[in-house]
Amino acid sequence: MPPLEVLQFPDPRLKRVSRPLDGVDDDLRALAAEMIEVMYDEPGIGLAAPQVGHDIRLVVMDTEWSDEGREKDPAVIINPEILTREGKVSWEEGCLSVPDFTAEVERSEHIVVRYQNLEGEEVTEDVTGLRAVCFQHEVDHLDGVLFIDRISRLRRSLYVKRRKKQLRLEEEPASLES
Repeated sequence: MPPLEVLQFPDPRLKRVSRPLDGVDDDLRALAAEMIEVMYDEPGIGLAAPQVGHDIRLVVMDTEWSDEGREKDPAVIINPEILTREGKVSWEEGCLSVPDFTAEVERSEHIVVRYQNLEGEEVTEDVTGLRAVCFQHEVDHLDGVLFIDRISRLRRSLYVKRRKKQLRLEEEPASLES
């Protein structure tokens, strides 16, 4: 199996809605382990399966880790659901699939989530702070939504225009060589 690669906007696979998983098996464990490795290598604090080309409801997260030496404690989250939402918080978000861009995004401040862990056990968790923001960001990925879909139309269009120009410039040298 080729190594996982993080898909980047405007890849259309990032807009697909992911399908629920029926259970945990060795293939899923292997994919989760590889996603964790990619998440830390990028580096990031969360990664959803659609970002690496798999349209399944699988997320890996580690909101406590930083590349300044904090201990790694990744969570594998299968079929996450947000049960309740309360309050509002604005958070500066970035995304491994949306290169070179961050923006303030309004999210729910407090959520209750339900998911399965890698052992197939159901977990219900009361979440606030960065972990709540990350959960919402990653669940959006599972639903085909990017954080740039949650910002003003003007900021989004400026980013899209800049990204298209960047992609054209990356393609030009290759077309000149052929």
